[in-house]
Amino acid sequence: MNHYLGYRCTFCDTEISPTEILYTCPACGGNLDVVLDYRRIQQKYRPEDIFSRAEGSLWRYEPLLPVTDPGGLATPLHAAGWTPVYQPERLIRGLGLRKFWLKDEGKNPTASFKDRASAIVVARSREIGADVVVTASTGNAGAALAGMAAAIEQNAVILAPKTAPAAKIAQLLIYGAQVVLVDGSYDDAFDLTIQASREFGWYCRNTGYNPFTAEGKKTAAFEIWEQVLRHFRAGNKPLCVFVSVGDGNIISGLHKGFKDLMALGWLERMPRLFGVQSELSSAVADAYLAGTEVITPVKATTLADSISVNLPRDGGRAVRAAVEAEGAYIKVADADIIRAIIDLGAAGIFAEPAGAAALAGLQKALAEGDLLEDDPVLVINSGNGLKDIRAAMMAVPNPAIIEPTMSALKLHLEKKGRIE
Repeated sequence: MNHYLGYRCTFCDTEISPTEILYTCPACGGNLDVVLDYRRIQQKYRPEDIFSRAEGSLWRYEPLLPVTDPGGLATPLHAAGWTPVYQPERLIRGLGLRKFWLKDEGKNPTASFKDRASAIVVARSREIGADVVVTASTGNAGAALAGMAAAIEQNAVILAPKTAPAAKIAQLLIYGAQVVLVDGSYDDAFDLTIQASREFGWYCRNTGYNPFTAEGKKTAAFEIWEQVLRHFRAGNKPLCVFVSVGDGNIISGLHKGFKDLMALGWLERMPRLFGVQSELSSAVADAYLAGTEVITPVKATTLADSISVNLPRDGGRAVRAAVEAEGAYIKVADADIIRAIIDLGAAGIFAEPAGAAALAGLQKALAEGDLLEDDPVLVINSGNGLKDIRAAMMAVPNPAIIEPTMSALKLHLEKKGRIE
């Protein structure tokens, strides 16, 4: 194993030696953190050794990961991560911020943040000799697993709710996974997946259940450190990171990544982490606002399908991430998410609803005075808008239809005020 000592339960601190397959704490059932050998990493590496690596994917951080590179060099598996960071002037002006960055996870091979987790889980499956990897998904996690698995000829089974967007189901099928649509919710698919993994001996990738998913998602924190934070001067206000929250695994993964860097002495200050949820799927935000890590299920109905979850399986750690990082949770209306899709599009960034939710949360925080213009902010767009065309079309009017003549075009443009 690559600098990997075992597991520690997030909630009861039980420490467990490395085993081939382990998902949750055997003592209390809580989420597990993978424990790295920080001393060994410090002895072998410095930040400059990471920065100088030529690898243009999340595998540039292999020294900080609990798995080894599974190969597939000239495949999408080696294109996951190392996503771009933008500073769109139009958004900066509209927000009134002095320092603003947007990290676009829609540039991953299957167009969402979930490629990070799936790349690491696929690597882990190869290490343990798993024949089949299975996951529940509203679409993005499944597409990520199907794509990463296809890259190295790994068998994948995806259980998704039948209400998942057609574009996401198409991805699952095109990548060659065995796809089963469940006549129920994401949570129903999640529970069935766990049962199937036990029955058939499949390796389960489920978000927030498999501890290696957070290990993949933490690589975004490493990139934020390398792309943004290492250029901060001493005395700067802490970076505020806004990200949408469904199961809670992305924000807990970001927190784990920043904690790893601080434990190594490579990061001086923890960024503030702000989780954003729709008012129609707000179980984690509700727990945070109630001052508890105990998650009470909700009936999720948000149009942002990627964060529509009744019972977030990584909710406790997600609450803790915001508390320990001195951030907060923000609830936004679905109408705010739709408007944020338009705002991002006007800056040349096409986001699915879950990705736009993070910007909507920032806009609300600024409007309510929770952040100031001199607070440095980074927003994560978690997925490409092509994932959910139906939602995108809700944000814009239908285009005009005209006769194929210049007179018709001129008449249309005159009505729009586009020509004299």
